[in-house]
Amino acid sequence: MKKKEFVTQDLLSKIYQQHSDGLRKLPPERQLAQEYGVSRFTIRQALEKLASIGVVRIVQGSGIWINEQTRSNPLVYNSITEKRFDQMRYRMISLHKKRPDREDQQIFDLTDDDFVWQFCRLRFVDEVATQIEISRMPAAMFSDLNQQAIEHSLQQYVLTKGYPISHLLTSYRAIGVSREQATLLGCKKGIPAMHINNRGILDGGRVYEISDIIDINYSCTYVIPHNRDNLAFRQLPPG
Repeated sequence: MKKKEFVTQDLLSKIYQQHSDGLRKLPPERQLAQEYGVSRFTIRQALEKLASIGVVRIVQGSGIWINEQTRSNPLVYNSITEKRFDQMRYRMISLHKKRPDREDQQIFDLTDDDFVWQFCRLRFVDEVATQIEISRMPAAMFSDLNQQAIEHSLQQYVLTKGYPISHLLTSYRAIGVSREQATLLGCKKGIPAMHINNRGILDGGRVYEISDIIDINYSCTYVIPHNRDNLAFRQLPPG
């Protein structure tokens, strides 16, 4: 594990071990650098990452403040959500309407007479292509979907249409990059990647988007409470 990642993970661990009320601060950069035996630049990188996911606030002249509200809730962040929007950009590869197949009809509650949008876009992080995303959205709900919306935040686009987002259902599996995917991403065929399937769900349960994402630089961190009930259930004998 890189030094920056170790410091980030260790600080997260220590932050989530604190239970007293009221705002608390992390030690200053110089002290943290001494404690971890790393440069202040490494500490600054780790703190910037914690700030980008909302765990701390770095206040010039005041210090590094822990976000108590964040600390009291489960935390999930990945290699995309830890990035600011100005560090990412999208490029649309294709956009077209099509009739829904059986899976689309089941997911979006559509009929043979309806349409879905299908589009492909590349996501660049720090100007490096890292993801291919192929998505489908019901055309009746998003009649004006266009390149501008696709090359910006889709969640923000959905919200501006007046649809309140409730949940994201996500699953993962490891794959090797295909020849076509490697061409788009500028990498070698067969390198390891993560296939991520996302389902966006609105208040009331309606699905607004289904996405299949190929990510060649994926990482994810969870900080969640221990689930004693689930552990006990898994230990029960069959039947």
